[in-house]
Amino acid sequence: MTESKRNITPISNLGEFGLIERLTNKIKLKNSSSLKGIGDDAAVLSFANKHIVVTTDLLTEGVHFNLMYTPLKHLGYKSVVVNLSDVAAMNAIPKQITVSLALSSKFSVEAVELLYEGISLACEKYGVDLIGGDTTSSLTGLTISVTAIGECEPENLVYRSGAQKNDLICVTGDLGGAYTGLQLLERENEVFKVNKNIQPQFDGKDYILGRQLKPEARTDMRNIFSELKIKPTSMIDISDGLSSEIMHICKQSQVGAKIFEEKIPMDEQTKNMALELNINPLVAALNGGEDYELLFTVPVSDYDKVKNHPDITIIGHIADATEGTALVTGAGSEIELMAQGWNPLKE
Repeated sequence: MTESKRNITPISNLGEFGLIERLTNKIKLKNSSSLKGIGDDAAVLSFANKHIVVTTDLLTEGVHFNLMYTPLKHLGYKSVVVNLSDVAAMNAIPKQITVSLALSSKFSVEAVELLYEGISLACEKYGVDLIGGDTTSSLTGLTISVTAIGECEPENLVYRSGAQKNDLICVTGDLGGAYTGLQLLERENEVFKVNKNIQPQFDGKDYILGRQLKPEARTDMRNIFSELKIKPTSMIDISDGLSSEIMHICKQSQVGAKIFEEKIPMDEQTKNMALELNINPLVAALNGGEDYELLFTVPVSDYDKVKNHPDITIIGHIADATEGTALVTGAGSEIELMAQGWNPLKE
């Protein structure tokens, strides 16, 4: 972790409550549903005639991020975005977050402020209120837990369980960029360990690095769906890779799926980096994860509404459950999809 040598204040100088006061004294509530934020035993929220969605993600140093190449400001931003992506996947509007931190003694007050700058930037961009959280000490580095709260009209909520046979399978944006960006960072980090005088080779790789270090949540899709006059029958965000997410929808909806290799959207920078790293670009898209795009299904009757949208790609269709989940190659053969998500029990 790199820090400026100026103004390094040990957290012990402030204590827990002093740190919380310093980090949160400029936070202002923006949403009318946020009645009471930081400063009491609990936040108070008020929602009228809306369903509330709540989601939590945990990010742990050494498992989910490496501070050798992850700037703290970027990490703070990303820790918020990954939660807002879950809210977007329900077709809901994010309104509030809580942030809890476990900090080791290697972190100064200024380092935690950098983290909070990223958190605040995400809150500002997505119009959410930071309404509470907790801090504690850690013996093993940094752990970040963010909970996001959103609202949605009951009739507009979208679950994983609504996909029907013959529905179109669609994705937003492009896939695989975050994974290739991560592999690039890992490669250059290994080179740096051997020779600290060698500069990282990042020229022309801005897009995939951004996809990994500073992803964005597709909260914009709710309005796009409204403009197109469509409501997805099922939806999920792509955090663990396209393959895993399709299998989640199929399991919850009790259906099968066929997706087509040549339809999966990938940026040229992603393809080129994958080939440079001797990785099949398709593997990056199917199993890489952390793209935070949306995978959703719509009735085939909505084909004309989505076929020409610049940010939506139709990649396949829902099939009968007996047909399983498969990737159809360019040659017409079918390959069974396999989930490659993180296994906490794997050594």
